[in-house]
Amino acid sequence: MAKRVLAIGIEPGNADYDAFPQLTPELVRNYIEAQLLRLRDLGFEVTSCLIDLDATAEAAVTAALRDERFDCIVIGAGLREPKERLLLFEKVLNLVHCLAPDAAICFNTTPADTAEAVQRWIAPR
Repeated sequence: MAKRVLAIGIEPGNADYDAFPQLTPELVRNYIEAQLLRLRDLGFEVTSCLIDLDATAEAAVTAALRDERFDCIVIGAGLREPKERLLLFEKVLNLVHCLAPDAAICFNTTPADTAEAVQRWIAPR
C-alpha cells in the first residue's frame, strides 16, 4: 500500500513574496502542482491542503488531518516565513502533532523541493 502524504501550505495568492521577490503566485502554484505530481509519480498518495491566513486556516488543517491517516506531513516554507507567521506555524504544527502523532513531519525550503523533503523521512511503500 502506498504511503500517504499531506502537503500543507499557504494558498499562493495569499503568500508574502517580500522575502522571495523572484516568485509569483502563478510560479508557486506551478511548483506546487509539479511537486505533487512528482510525489505521485514516485508512488506516494498525496493530499494538498492550501490554507488562507485567516481563522479558517486551523479548521482546514484539522479537517484534512481528521479525514485521512497520513504517513508524512510536509509543511511549506511559506508557513515559516515571514516571522509574523510564527503563531500560525505553531498552531499548524501543534495540530499535526495532536491529530497525526504517528506521522513523520518534514519541511520544504522552497515550493520546488517538496519531494526531497518527504523522501528524507519515508519511502513510497
